[in-house]
Amino acid sequence: MTNKYQPLENTIGIKFKNKKLLENVFVHRSYLNEHKNFYLPSNEKLEFLGDSVLSLVTSIYLYKNYPNLAEGDYTDIKASIVRTESLGEEAKNIQIGRYLLLSKGEEKGKGKENINILADCFEALIAAIFIDRGFDEAYDFILKYLFKDKLTYIIEKKLYLSPKSRLQEIIQAEYKILPDYKILEEKGPEHMKTFKVGVYLHDKKLGVGSGNSKKQAEETAAKNALEKTAV
Repeated sequence: MTNKYQPLENTIGIKFKNKKLLENVFVHRSYLNEHKNFYLPSNEKLEFLGDSVLSLVTSIYLYKNYPNLAEGDYTDIKASIVRTESLGEEAKNIQIGRYLLLSKGEEKGKGKENINILADCFEALIAAIFIDRGFDEAYDFILKYLFKDKLTYIIEKKLYLSPKSRLQEIIQAEYKILPDYKILEEKGPEHMKTFKVGVYLHDKKLGVGSGNSKKQAEETAAKNALEKTAV
């Protein structure tokens, strides 16, 4: 019997004992709408378990390898590494999309390239590895595909910090003062206001941003300043 998942198993270096469990990883709920009698459920429960395993592995890894960081840093780093974009990117790298079982509508809508669907499927794969091969192999898989090189870079560059926090650190280190945020414009009714904010170093405008709250606009302005490397 042909093993259609062999290319994936070869790529990740893991041979599954339970092939049905591996197949379940790729069953999107939309597929079941058109295949009511399919013998497997959707991958949603696996995704739920995979999310928990990923969270635990990340916490253990940070605790063991970065003992000097504060608890708040752990939280921010974890959020930055397990976000949908990171998971979706790695899912693309190992070509998870080719195995997805989707409805015809999802297929036409390029569901196999949808970053949210791919990220969910990646979490389901983590769960399947955990169930089939145990915690250590799940840990090693996450280390290889999510942490290696990437996590060190995020921590060294402090990319886990919000744009506002990063800009503040840079300016404080260089100029010993805090950046100044000024509201440049307010538009719209009270319940739907849009704010435009500028961030300044002395009188020099470093960046501009908009948002539905002052905080959001300040974050966007800081991000704009960082992107322009104006400091």
